[in-house]
Amino acid sequence: MADRLRVFLASRNAKKIAEMRRILSGYLPDVVVLGAADVAPYDEPVEDQPTFEGNALLKARAALDATGLPSLADDSGLCVDALNGMPGVLSARWSGPPKDDQRNNALLLDQLADVPDRLRGAEFRCAVALFHPDGAQRVTSGDMRGRIIRELRGTGGFGYDALFVPDEQDGQLTSAEMSAEAKDRISHRGKSLRAMAPVVAQMLGAEGGT
Repeated sequence: MADRLRVFLASRNAKKIAEMRRILSGYLPDVVVLGAADVAPYDEPVEDQPTFEGNALLKARAALDATGLPSLADDSGLCVDALNGMPGVLSARWSGPPKDDQRNNALLLDQLADVPDRLRGAEFRCAVALFHPDGAQRVTSGDMRGRIIRELRGTGGFGYDALFVPDEQDGQLTSAEMSAEAKDRISHRGKSLRAMAPVVAQMLGAEGGT
């Protein structure tokens, strides 16, 4: 039996790690996705880049340097039309430190209180970066278009999921009300991961399954 394949994901978010495991396992059934809790602590970089791609690359490079493992990192956020694309790369800390989903959601609802439903369009965007010990690197991206509703609905997901109704679905569920499998099929992270998964397989020498 081939050795289990190890990839490090530079994240402490258990739900995000689980989401990545689900998607990558479809391409690499034996993959082991390690999170930040599974490795020795290291100094994580400040996410100071102006783009999702820049922050993802920054985090993936630091993760590789710290662990020596093929390293994935993602950066994602919500871009709201009526807020000129904000909060964008500031999504996780939109309401200030410390990071708090409840405060971020409350602030967003307050900022959009006077915006009519027809102008509450938004999209989630995600960039996933991969650094391999041999020096290879790649970035993939994805988006999920939808709209911001006026109240929280659902208990799944994280971040702004309970306020976001994706366009690409049958029904009017928020991201937090959808099953994990249904969300994976249309989500910004799912799209960027599906684009990255064959790259991971190739870099690990596991393309076609070994």
